[in-house]
Amino acid sequence: MTSTSEQPLMVARTADTGEENPYLLGVYAPVGTEIDAEDLQVIGEIPKDLNGVYLRNGPNPRFAPEGRYHWFDGDGMIHAVHLENGKARYRNRWVRTKAFEAESDAGRALWTGVMENPKDNPFGNSHGLGLKDNANTDVVFHRGRILATWYLCGSPYGIDPLSLETLGAEDFLGTLVGDMMAHPKVDEATGELFWFDYGPRPPYLRYGVISADGQVVKTTEIELPGPRLPHDMAITEHYAVLMDLPLVQDLEAAKLGRHKLHFDRSMPSRFGVLPRYGDGSQIKWFEASPCYIYHVVNAWEQGEEVVLDVCRVRKPAPRADAHTPLAKMLSYLRLDAQLHRYRFNLRTGACHEAPLDDANTEFPTVDSRGVGRTNRFSYAVHISPESTLKFDGLVRYDNLAGSKTEYRFGPGRWGSEAPFAPRDGAAADSADGYLVTFVQDEREGRSELDIFDAADLAAGPVARVLLPQRVPLGFHATWVRADQLENLRS
Repeated sequence: MTSTSEQPLMVARTADTGEENPYLLGVYAPVGTEIDAEDLQVIGEIPKDLNGVYLRNGPNPRFAPEGRYHWFDGDGMIHAVHLENGKARYRNRWVRTKAFEAESDAGRALWTGVMENPKDNPFGNSHGLGLKDNANTDVVFHRGRILATWYLCGSPYGIDPLSLETLGAEDFLGTLVGDMMAHPKVDEATGELFWFDYGPRPPYLRYGVISADGQVVKTTEIELPGPRLPHDMAITEHYAVLMDLPLVQDLEAAKLGRHKLHFDRSMPSRFGVLPRYGDGSQIKWFEASPCYIYHVVNAWEQGEEVVLDVCRVRKPAPRADAHTPLAKMLSYLRLDAQLHRYRFNLRTGACHEAPLDDANTEFPTVDSRGVGRTNRFSYAVHISPESTLKFDGLVRYDNLAGSKTEYRFGPGRWGSEAPFAPRDGAAADSADGYLVTFVQDEREGRSELDIFDAADLAAGPVARVLLPQRVPLGFHATWVRADQLENLRS
């Protein structure tokens, strides 16, 4: 095992109120060591037909933060476990963003976070939003590399999926002008990547397509009545689905350079369906009841309709008893979302919506080979009733049977997003594969990689890979298959 160490010194209390910030403590506390570890200890047996790499991104501040710390502020760190022929090896690395390198040179934090006025920050994103673009949110595999992305639109950073070396800000051969949102969509059938970019000033929303050869081949502006905060999008075989949701940016705060949100229940939720290579003028808008949507499950075409499954947040607002900035942050982050389906009739313009489940589930995944096509199975994490955001279990939904299967990690054990990892050679859109997730045991202060048979989730993990250091709770994950890695080597 090799390592480099520079342990962050974190101040977990806010200066003005003295409140402890839980997102710097316990299972959220950052690690300061980058390590490589081979031949990890396994409880059970890693399936020999599970070969690839599991990667998960998340916030991990390198230096003590300036001002009040928000979980979105931490420097991106990717933790990865590579599985090959029944063996496992672990590696973790910070994403070397431009801001990370600037702070490394200075030896201290230079940026304040989303809870502070960013007027004195060195630089921000291309929209002039002066917050730190830290690439801590998602990890998406496209054209042989991982793209590490940021919550509020930033530069996608290319990462080698095996070494975790940061390859630099990805501009797609100089064709990407501006930024990219946190959750671009890859169509593995065509090799294309679909994205949008949004900001506090016009144009409020831009949509684009990156071709299989890695260049932006389509960009168009989407007219919106004002600045919005869309987080995700969907694709189908022929369309893209964009969102105009009533979680809006506070204009007065924006004038002062601050990032502040307001949920306006008087506004409908709007969903725009656009041909993949269409212009903004071709978008068809569908209205639905007010809500917010962080994450899309999947979308597909069915006759005259586009069907969209999402995790729907009914009321994205702080609790009434949240009076301090820190308390408001805690209640915003503690999601309350349910599986929900929309149907958009492209001929009549009708929109039909209906709940599919009442459980609090989020961070959904499907077989990545079926994004944009009809899927039978989807997977999600179950959100615990804790005051902070913690995932206490996994859920598998079966669209054909209309059923779900659940598994709970157990007391004091918290998971991560669990992508579907198909068995080597398995057909797409089947349960012939595995779910892979990091689990942190709060009581033992230990982390592990748990592997589940996706067809028998309730039976619990078939293997538990014990990790050489703790993995703090974080954001999104992906699975890169062995055949994708082989293409990378060739």
